[in-house]
Amino acid sequence: MDIFKLFFNHDLRLDKLAKRNANKTKEEVEATLDDFMQPDPTFSKFYITGTLLKDEKFGINVLDKSKAILENLNLVFKNYQFTATTNDSFNSLTNGLTNIQIGEALIISDNDRLPEIDLATLTIDEESKVGHKKDEIRSVIESGAYLLYKEPAHHGFDLHLFSEENIYPRLFEAFKPLVDKEFRFFSINNKRMRSERHFYFETWTLDNPPHGAEEVFSETEI
Repeated sequence: MDIFKLFFNHDLRLDKLAKRNANKTKEEVEATLDDFMQPDPTFSKFYITGTLLKDEKFGINVLDKSKAILENLNLVFKNYQFTATTNDSFNSLTNGLTNIQIGEALIISDNDRLPEIDLATLTIDEESKVGHKKDEIRSVIESGAYLLYKEPAHHGFDLHLFSEENIYPRLFEAFKPLVDKEFRFFSINNKRMRSERHFYFETWTLDNPPHGAEEVFSETEI
């Protein structure tokens, strides 16, 4: 059985994806105070993962419906452009994910505009996690593009998506058609998941998930 999990975080403050004030000039700090009077720009992030329950293997790629998951995600970004952190370009999300390495990412854009940074600086490794790339991630979000990481999982990879807009409804509608007796879909408020034990709740309390994890059925509406 596939256990598919879509973690979401909404209304995260974009200014959290920036360096602290410690090294800023007086003028930059004053600008920050002026910005304080304006509405806070926000972003959303989504973590897509899964468990092949019978073998307790973890990662999107190990699921029986892994191909269908990626194909349905590809439909969310139909007619978009896909540029890897290696600067390679691809004609689809599925093709891009097949060809990039774990730790690399795809910049997903509906125009020719890319963030004005060295895309290679977005890549993560064992010593450089996503949380270390705040300024770089912010540059991608502010350019209007989406950023999709191919993140390491215990037995392959997961997906980590950053977006200026809240695209949860589009993701929900893309994955819900996959639900059947061998594919259980959980929509999870990541702010409620307080520990690694909660993250892997399917291994010990599948039919009574912790608060914040809601199972999606074929008749479930947003």
